[in-house]
Amino acid sequence: MDSKDNQHKLSWAGILVAIGIIYGDIGTSPLYTMKFIVGDRPITDALVLGGVSCIFWTLTLITSIKYIYLALNADNKGEGGIFALYALVRKFNARWLIYAAIIGCCTLIADGFITPAISVTSAVEGFKLIYPNVPTVLIVFTILTLLFLFQQFGSAVVGKTFGPVMTVWFIMLAVLGGYQLIHNPGVLKALNPHYAWSLVLNYPNGFVLLSAVFLCTTGAEALYSDLGHCGKQNIRMSWIFVKICLLINYFGQAAWLLSERGNYLEDQIPFYAIMPDWFLVPGILVATLATVIASQALISGTFSLINEAMKLKLWPAARVVYPSTSMGQLYVPKMNWTLMVGSIAAVLIFKESAAMEGAYGLAITVNMLMTTSLLVFYFAMAKQSRFRSVLLAIGFFTLEGMFLASNLHKFEHGGWFTVLIAFLYFIPMFIFLKARILRQRHTEFVDLRHYQSMLKDLQEDDTVPKEATNLVYLAVADSKNYIDSNIIYSVFRKRPKRADVYWFVHVETVDSPFASRYKVETIIPKRAFFVSFKLGFKQPHRVSTLFNKVIHDLADSGEIDLTSPYPALQKYSMMSDFKFISLHTWASSDSVISAFERFIILTYRMIKSFSLPTEEMYGLEAANIEIEKVPIQVGPLAKVSIKRERQPVDD
Repeated sequence: MDSKDNQHKLSWAGILVAIGIIYGDIGTSPLYTMKFIVGDRPITDALVLGGVSCIFWTLTLITSIKYIYLALNADNKGEGGIFALYALVRKFNARWLIYAAIIGCCTLIADGFITPAISVTSAVEGFKLIYPNVPTVLIVFTILTLLFLFQQFGSAVVGKTFGPVMTVWFIMLAVLGGYQLIHNPGVLKALNPHYAWSLVLNYPNGFVLLSAVFLCTTGAEALYSDLGHCGKQNIRMSWIFVKICLLINYFGQAAWLLSERGNYLEDQIPFYAIMPDWFLVPGILVATLATVIASQALISGTFSLINEAMKLKLWPAARVVYPSTSMGQLYVPKMNWTLMVGSIAAVLIFKESAAMEGAYGLAITVNMLMTTSLLVFYFAMAKQSRFRSVLLAIGFFTLEGMFLASNLHKFEHGGWFTVLIAFLYFIPMFIFLKARILRQRHTEFVDLRHYQSMLKDLQEDDTVPKEATNLVYLAVADSKNYIDSNIIYSVFRKRPKRADVYWFVHVETVDSPFASRYKVETIIPKRAFFVSFKLGFKQPHRVSTLFNKVIHDLADSGEIDLTSPYPALQKYSMMSDFKFISLHTWASSDSVISAFERFIILTYRMIKSFSLPTEEMYGLEAANIEIEKVPIQVGPLAKVSIKRERQPVDD
């Protein structure tokens, strides 16, 4: 059993890790959820009991049943999340599945822009209760700036404290809420779903209040996305503790609110109102620390999402750094600074958590609907459980559809912020998807067996200058039988390239998250080889390092000789030289294509110009590499008509 299996076994340490890294977002929701439900309305039994009843049933139906029970059973070799789920179902060739995954990814990223802003702001606003003139915007700005600056150093050291700190946080929630419950246990009658239905159906604009109720379950997606970090059993056991603490606090806030019947909240915050005065300062500090941890977990999750999108060729290549040896620890610089600018912009635009509430929730309801769509398809096709998939579809499309409808009014009140961000991320993903389909449709492959004799003759032709001892091509083809026509064009036609050994290397991203294996096929013994790498969508694609290991394995087995062929270097046992060729395809101007396809190609080129080059993405930037552009036909060859003018013959 490997270390990952050990990490996923049910244990106290595993439960502590789960509490520390996946419950930050949902765990800090008590800071603002009840406050937003009440808003500027008079405090009444119907509002308070209905609101807390809705919270209980939302956490039960969406978080517990959908994510903790159903989604965690849809794991991809221990990994979860929208792309892991897509990887499980894409083999069924339903084209809409990829769009569900892309939309889910974009809306989850958009949530990453607003969550740090609203969480930290809600915590820091507690200081206003003690110091009314405290500059909360400046404090939040400073905290977020330091948080994002810290990302480049990794969170492994601080991460070890996440579990204990969040455990203290949840215990604090339970103690504060429990004290209020003791004085008014009658609030527990809100467990009856009648109060929830009454709020939605009978309270004035009660349906719209669902948009505020929904905030109690934002962050539920993290329970599924972080499955690979914690393990199914650790998440399920820790959720029992977390849910109890959350509910005690929510019902405690409701108990306090009922003592304020007929009044308005005004500047009061229910979460801080249930604290004793002497505990206010330490309570605010613990809340602030908890929101920083929540933001950290969300930032790390966003890095993982973007990294997976790049592996699936749905996002422009960007540099990925691994700042620590902890599993899943990665840092995407461009994404980090983009998140920092976006989160700080949210703070500067909205200034107060009450104003941010309008921007929060709309995008994540769409994300949950996309996850539900993929889960329905998974249980129907992969698990052949039609009954379960029908129940899931009816129940959660209805429930989450209601939440989406209730959130639509937020668009003009700030929801446009996250919708705009989600749309801006959707555009390049859509362009990359269409460009990939277009390229695959028109990428030609030729039978390599027809060119074996030509390769041998070229290797022995001393009149052709030697390009390198070992010439390595990155290939789209996935076997030695058929090779990219572009490679044949490069080797024989564009400029004949002679080498002692030819290597054709294919890199495939597979559905298994952490797969790392290779296969070598011999084309010409000791003279030409096809190497195929199968790497998981969560696995680093360090092709240069992996290829180096492959050639040394082949040398150890006697299949190749790595000693330089040049006598001057051979006597010193120097290693032979390698040259990599990276072919950049270019849509031929001779192609006849539609206006839409031309738009896709031009936009793809523009985006690619800002992305990390393929050779750097594969870790080849330090190698001897040559970039070569080759034309491809992406449509029918343009028909031209021209006549030769003949000069008249003199008599």
